[in-house]
Amino acid sequence: MIVRQAANVLDILEYFARVKKPATLAEIADHFGWPRSSTFNLLTTLAEKGYLYEPRPRAGYYPTPRWLVMAREVAEVEPLPGWTHALIAALSAETGETVAIAAPAGVMAVFIDVVESAAAIRYFAKVGHRVPIHATSSGRALLLQYSKDERDSLYRKIEFKQYNHTTPISIE
Repeated sequence: MIVRQAANVLDILEYFARVKKPATLAEIADHFGWPRSSTFNLLTTLAEKGYLYEPRPRAGYYPTPRWLVMAREVAEVEPLPGWTHALIAALSAETGETVAIAAPAGVMAVFIDVVESAAAIRYFAKVGHRVPIHATSSGRALLLQYSKDERDSLYRKIEFKQYNHTTPISIE
């Protein structure tokens, strides 16, 4: 289940990360296909909370550094020890492969740190990318850390879908 309003806020942040310049209400509404009134309400709320500002009057909105400050505060108490990134960077350099650390997120595994290979043909992974926990090597490695009862409980929540010929398609 996705809460649309929360997803819209994140979509706006990702939009600014891609375009890297201020955007008007009309540009944002048109980009997402949102009604202008809803877009206005969302942008106004973000501006009133200190997350957006207008660098020049009527020239568009842009994120304030408040996003970065909050992200840093959250990252400072992240559960991953600092040495883990150096470890996966060294492993990636030694093998030439993309290396990721995944964590369980319900029936998905989410990448919480990634060092991507520089090779032209490689596995593409990004921090925050989610993959089915039962259908991927990273997810299966996580499942091995669960007790049998925990795994069985999780299996009952999975909608088994075949992604390739090796994907499990049932609890059995």
